[in-house]
Amino acid sequence: MTVMHATASGENHLLGLYADMLLIRRAEERLSALFADGEVPGFIHLSIGQEAVPVGVMSGLTVDDSIASTHRGHGHALAKGLPLEGFFAELLARDEGLCRGRGGSMHVADLSIGMLGANGIVGAGLSLALGSALAHKRLGRKAVAVAFFGDGALGEGLLHECLNLASLWRLPLLFVCENNGWSEFLPSAKQIAFKLADLAPAYGIPYMTVDGNDVVAVSTAATSAVAGVRAGTPAVLECVTARVRGHYEGDAQKYRDPAEIKALGERDPLRIAAARLARLGVSDDRLQDLLTEVDRRIEAAIGAARAGSDPDFTAARDDVYTPAEEQ
Repeated sequence: MTVMHATASGENHLLGLYADMLLIRRAEERLSALFADGEVPGFIHLSIGQEAVPVGVMSGLTVDDSIASTHRGHGHALAKGLPLEGFFAELLARDEGLCRGRGGSMHVADLSIGMLGANGIVGAGLSLALGSALAHKRLGRKAVAVAFFGDGALGEGLLHECLNLASLWRLPLLFVCENNGWSEFLPSAKQIAFKLADLAPAYGIPYMTVDGNDVVAVSTAATSAVAGVRAGTPAVLECVTARVRGHYEGDAQKYRDPAEIKALGERDPLRIAAARLARLGVSDDRLQDLLTEVDRRIEAAIGAARAGSDPDFTAARDDVYTPAEEQ
């Protein structure tokens, strides 16, 4: 087991990572309000407090690399580069959405940038990423695939199958576990009898762990891991982070100690990055300018989504059923 620690990072690089995390945080805060107002149909699962993981991992990827996400996937989607307008239009169920309003929060995707999709089934994205990694290898691409999954997915048999095949076939696949300590409404330690650090080596796959709330540490670890994966060795990266919000938006979290939730602010990834930027001499005014620009972009995207059109039922049906005359 290798434990990765943060290394020195240039001001511009860290500013870029901070800006990406800020975009995810503010987008999800707006989504929380939109959901409460009834503008977002269905359920949403927010990744507030976990922004360092997708931003850090994506800093080591290219547009040709592919990722498969989870039900808590807004951060992965935005960090991979999904356009804000199409993202918000999708979550507000507009025809202008990236999936024409049919996927919503748990199934948003954009194949043009390698985002294979979020997934409402725990661990289901693992096999999608595995298939993508196999395609990359068979077609002779230099690309890698990344499978994001939570610690709640450790109990899924599919994880074991994918670890086995990735190792057996030497696929360019990076397994990224976002270990936030919870599997729905119970601590993961009460549901999982083993450690990922022990499981990965059992399949002959290199394993690394990192502070998932330190974006520089995640970026450093992910860049190192991706380099090995591109060379043909699958790897596992476990990012230890914290779930701030409930399992789903609206979850009152009465099963958690209020003191524990209150203390989470001390490990806020944005707060950690901002403190490092301050030590590099970046002013509060510069960070405020970033916030203003991020909020402007988000409000513009929401305005465009609100002005969009409702999905057409007939067109949606055409993608599901084959017309009788064509059978």
